[in-house]
Amino acid sequence: MQDVKDRLAREVAKDCKTVEDVHNTLKDLFRRTLQEILETEMSDHLGYEKHSVEGNNSGNSRNGYSRKTIQTRMGETELAIPRDRNGEFEPHIIKKYEKNASELEQQIIAMYAKGMSTRDIEAHMRDIYGIDVSAELVSKITDKVMPLVTEWQCRPLERIYPIVFLDAIHFKVRKDNRIVTKAAYSVLGLDVQGRKDILGIWIGESETASFWLSVCNDLKNRGVEDILIASKDGLTGFSEAINSVFPRTSIQLCVIHQIRNSMKYISFKDRKPVMADLKQVYQAATLDEAEFAFEMFKEKWGKKFPLVIRSWENNWLELTTYFAFPREIRRLIYTTNTVEAYHRQLRKITKTKTAFPTDDALRKIVYLATMEITKKWTMPVQNWAECISQFAIQYGDRLS
Repeated sequence: MQDVKDRLAREVAKDCKTVEDVHNTLKDLFRRTLQEILETEMSDHLGYEKHSVEGNNSGNSRNGYSRKTIQTRMGETELAIPRDRNGEFEPHIIKKYEKNASELEQQIIAMYAKGMSTRDIEAHMRDIYGIDVSAELVSKITDKVMPLVTEWQCRPLERIYPIVFLDAIHFKVRKDNRIVTKAAYSVLGLDVQGRKDILGIWIGESETASFWLSVCNDLKNRGVEDILIASKDGLTGFSEAINSVFPRTSIQLCVIHQIRNSMKYISFKDRKPVMADLKQVYQAATLDEAEFAFEMFKEKWGKKFPLVIRSWENNWLELTTYFAFPREIRRLIYTTNTVEAYHRQLRKITKTKTAFPTDDALRKIVYLATMEITKKWTMPVQNWAECISQFAIQYGDRLS
């Protein structure tokens, strides 16, 4: 085969003087090769070669050609598609209603998944391959992933997740001739092997207890029987929902989010000393030490910043869940940084999109970007062996 390729390259080189000559020659060779494959497929379908006497009285025969133009990496290519009298022939190399070579479609979807806009893809295909691919065609090609989005969102999940993280990322979407902000609520799970996975993404829903109840029921219906720890930011209504569906799940409110919210009510000149005192609380070795440090914090800052004190008191139980675990697990659950890191990668891919035309357009890019991001999630999180050992001791009956 290599000898044939070498001889063919030498023959092509004889008649080519410029790069454009090479391209045109290869384009013609590409068309002829496809045409030969189509003729071979027709011969296989009929059971005899063209002009063979074996076709006499066979019950079916060739019946001319139909013209078809397809888009490929070589540009537009016109083919003569063979027909049979019985109308039963369906080519495999180029499907009956296919106008784009599948490899080209995959390339367009890959570019879209990396954040390129439909206009950028249109320009790229024209500059590199000389193909006129309209923005509308790009949109139609990427629409083909929508069934995959639905299938992925409904796929079966693991029976047990030791840790799940919940957070939201916001996007601009067009609705009724105006731009609105919609949230993509993400649930990232760590399975018993310590590997990360996005369990689902829900877009545009209002953040209420009923919404989170539907999310938790969705996870349960897809096979999740137990969640040991749920780490969340200040999501409204989630605690009630998860306690209803997974009553044994421990909930950890993100300490970093709590600190950020507290700083909104503290003057700039007081932030440094307040932060120093708060560190004594959330970096304490035990819950008793944390409670003592918080009492000292209240005594010192309570009169000046009552809203901050009230917020920590109201959320104290969920803010201090991580004190029941060793350092390796604490590092994982005291903040939602694991899911926020995923959102930062998602933002890199979608940063060129000022606004999405529809909810489905947002779903497409979030799904495709997620598939790109999660390709690299092949290894357990750091120190997982120590974490799962501790989980086995504390939750042995639930992990079996």
